[in-house]
Amino acid sequence: MEASRRNVQSAGQRVGMKKTEKTDKKRSKPDEEEEEDQLFDLNNKAVEEDEDDKDLSDSEDSVYSGLEDSGSDSEDDDDDEVVEEEEEEEEEEKDGSNANEDEEEHSEQSTVKKSKKKEGAVVEKEMKKDDEYDHDTSDEEDIRNTVGNIPMEWYKDFPHVGYDLDGKKIFKPIRNKDELDDFLEKMENPDYWKTVHDKKTASDIVLSDEQIELVKRLQRGQFGDVNFNEYEPTVEFFSKDVMIHPVTNRPADKRSFIPSLIEKEKVSKLVHAIKMGWIKPRRVEDDSRGRFYDLWASESSSSLAKHKMHLPAPKIPLPGHEESYNPPPEYMFTDEERALWEQQDPSDRRLPFVPRKYPGLRQVPAFSRFIHERFERCLDLYLCPRQRKMRVNVNPEDLIPKLPKPKDLQPFPTTQSLVYRGHSGLVRSISVSPSGQWLVSGSDDGSVRLWEVCSSRCMKTVQVGGAVKSVAWNPNPSLCLVAVAVDSVVLILSPALADKQVVSSSERVLTAKEEEEGPSEGSQPVVWSETEGEELNQGIRLKIQHPKPVHQVTWHSKGDYLASVMPEHSSHLQVFIHQLSRRRSQNPFRRNKGLVQAVAFHPIRPYFFVATQRSVRIYNLVKQEMTKKLQANSKWISSIAVHSGGDHVICGSYDCKLSWFDLDLSTKPYKMLRHHKKAVRSVAYHRGYPLFASASDDGSVIVCHGTVYNDLLQNPLIVPVKVLRGHAITHDLGVLDVTFHPTQPWVFSSGADATIRLFT
Repeated sequence: MEASRRNVQSAGQRVGMKKTEKTDKKRSKPDEEEEEDQLFDLNNKAVEEDEDDKDLSDSEDSVYSGLEDSGSDSEDDDDDEVVEEEEEEEEEEKDGSNANEDEEEHSEQSTVKKSKKKEGAVVEKEMKKDDEYDHDTSDEEDIRNTVGNIPMEWYKDFPHVGYDLDGKKIFKPIRNKDELDDFLEKMENPDYWKTVHDKKTASDIVLSDEQIELVKRLQRGQFGDVNFNEYEPTVEFFSKDVMIHPVTNRPADKRSFIPSLIEKEKVSKLVHAIKMGWIKPRRVEDDSRGRFYDLWASESSSSLAKHKMHLPAPKIPLPGHEESYNPPPEYMFTDEERALWEQQDPSDRRLPFVPRKYPGLRQVPAFSRFIHERFERCLDLYLCPRQRKMRVNVNPEDLIPKLPKPKDLQPFPTTQSLVYRGHSGLVRSISVSPSGQWLVSGSDDGSVRLWEVCSSRCMKTVQVGGAVKSVAWNPNPSLCLVAVAVDSVVLILSPALADKQVVSSSERVLTAKEEEEGPSEGSQPVVWSETEGEELNQGIRLKIQHPKPVHQVTWHSKGDYLASVMPEHSSHLQVFIHQLSRRRSQNPFRRNKGLVQAVAFHPIRPYFFVATQRSVRIYNLVKQEMTKKLQANSKWISSIAVHSGGDHVICGSYDCKLSWFDLDLSTKPYKMLRHHKKAVRSVAYHRGYPLFASASDDGSVIVCHGTVYNDLLQNPLIVPVKVLRGHAITHDLGVLDVTFHPTQPWVFSSGADATIRLFT
């Protein structure tokens, strides 16, 4: 009874305590609701502050995870409270049967309130259990980072590390550790050496001893599992022992009984290749030769022949008739020949043995010098100096430059049309009038002849009383004058082979300054004088007396200036320039560097070309200075010609060379032509066509095509097109002068055979 009474009292005390707790709860329910509202407001404010200060937060759970606070802890607490209340209700019901009636009334009221509260909690629980996967976790994933299994290098340069399930950025935590902090941690933290940084969760993880041991095993190339045995004994399914039961009793396939179509196709291809000769059978090597073989017998198949720098040994000459056992009688030595052979030194003998005759091959004795001869052969093989001659296999056609065909470069002179006969000596010089109608020639017979070009008729002959070295027709079409160099005198002829207006203008030029000539002409080295009597009747109008014999005369393109050349080593008076309108002469050079061979005026600019033995100097007549010096690379220059454009010069020399100079390119020859066999006497350019010609003592005139381009980057095109022959070589002299027709692609040549020939 006492025990039952104690139980009733203890139960009553518990019920009273519960009642007070329930009344306190009932009393504080509105207060709790107000407090919850305030808490929600505070949570909202905290969330807003967190969103504003996400960059400044250093916590990994709040910022780095992307998971919002869902209040799962409070729900669990509510569930626990409901379960406890139900258990307490059951106990109270058991104890309430033994309690007093007033206590039962209080308990009934409290159960009504509890049931109401229980219904509210269940409703709240059902509302909050909407998404059962909201907080689903697994052991394999780390819920602090929900960006997924992606390379973290993608976000290396961004402030965020990815996106959460709601599409919001997951920002990286601010790591305020600098190098100093890292160093201090390295010094102070004993676990620093086994700490690794996880890029996905941005956290430092300390490796355990098992993990470190695993890493070491992998670094040593061992298996990760300690208990794994890599040297387990193999299970031999197929052994040498014949087993009763098969390993597999699978029935054979159908394809093992049917011929393979793929193999049939391959075999047919191989058969076709063998028939076409694409596949050849292997040759069976013959091993019958054995281990020993003649080293020099077959060099092509020996192993030495495959060597890159192998030099084959010289072959032994094959035996001839004299080495036969039955040589013909003519190979047998006579007594005199045998005596001579015995007296000779062994190195001088034609044969190292004496030919002998035997009735049969069986009676031939052994060769007495066999060992000696073999020894000499071995000495020859290893003491003979050998030189490897590298032979370059070059197609000769590739060495010839690709030039256009001559028929594509027409027109140019090809055939001899006319021969101008009348001179009795060497015809040293010829010149054509600007109109191309007349031709003047000077010869060693002391005469100057004027020819009509088309008919080869001699229109006029002027006897000048000496060998004519040079003639030049005035290039001005409004004048009809000819300059002739005879010994030390330059004659100005007026041939009167033109209309009256041209003849009268020529007369005016010759008589213009006659009155103004003063007493100063005696002081000049050159004397101008007029002709009288018979010379005047022949057409000789002026005489220009020089101190030395004149070898060349040439006109300026305007027709008023005339240059004369007197090659003389001892004198500085080698070149004179005469002005016809004023009858004035001047020496442009104080001293001449070398023996002057030829001169020429530039066709456009005020330049003057002076050719000495080895070089060509170009002078500017306005500035009175030398502008360029051309090195001809020849021993003795004979003649010079200037292109009508003025930028190209050709020089002929007595050492059979013709040099083409490009003045814009270099002072050295652009091209050297060695087509002539003997000395080149004269060279000439055509005024209108891209042609130039050279005359030589070998009796030929070579016509070349020479195209000059306006583009400075393109070199001239030089192609020999024709060799013209017709002159006979007289006293080792061939063609002495050559000149082109001014308008037609014709060329005139004068030779030592006293003829002038026209090639068209």
